[in-house]
Amino acid sequence: MRHGSVTYFDASGRPVLPETVPLNELGRAQASAAGQAFAQAGVRFDRVIVSGLPRTVETATRVLAETGQQIAIETWPALEEIRGGRLSSIPDAQLREAFTGVFEGVVPPDKRFLGGESTGELMDRVHPAIARLRADPGWDTVLLVLHGGVNCAILSLALTGQRLFLGNLAQTAGCINALDVGEAQHDWVLRFVNYTPPAPLQQASRSTTMEALYAQYLRARQK
Repeated sequence: MRHGSVTYFDASGRPVLPETVPLNELGRAQASAAGQAFAQAGVRFDRVIVSGLPRTVETATRVLAETGQQIAIETWPALEEIRGGRLSSIPDAQLREAFTGVFEGVVPPDKRFLGGESTGELMDRVHPAIARLRADPGWDTVLLVLHGGVNCAILSLALTGQRLFLGNLAQTAGCINALDVGEAQHDWVLRFVNYTPPAPLQQASRSTTMEALYAQYLRARQK
């Protein structure tokens, strides 16, 4: 899953510290809807893993509340979201590219997100963590509650078997992806991607997450 919706910018467009931001009202509803979808399908988790950032912990907690499972939530910091730099240091002419460039097409590994971490650096911490999880035979069904960029890194690996980052794999807030994995390195099957239980057809917006965040931040930048 990707965590539920959060509010990264206040009403004036000023950024909120991403390490602390909680789910907003919509995000809480999305997390509960995902949990209801799992419950209705009779899905039971052997393990639940989050990045440790509050928005993933809260999403996982709400999912488990709906499924009725009392299971420990594991924290894997290697699966935290791709890390941005200082927004104020990005020139106006480069701002849109800094927001959206990492999520457009096949992204070069040296491409940096908001002047911070590159997609290559992201993959170099996410891929080994996923390999470690796959090597553990002690589970059948695991729930990962992570982030849009991290999920793109995982899905890209599953689809290509390579160190490639496919940036335009949409990850709507609160979405569910389903992967079956086997013992062999390339034994992945992508069952479905970006399924959002409250609104599966996703008709509310034609913008990507980063396009919407860019527009929100631009309001403050222009003042």
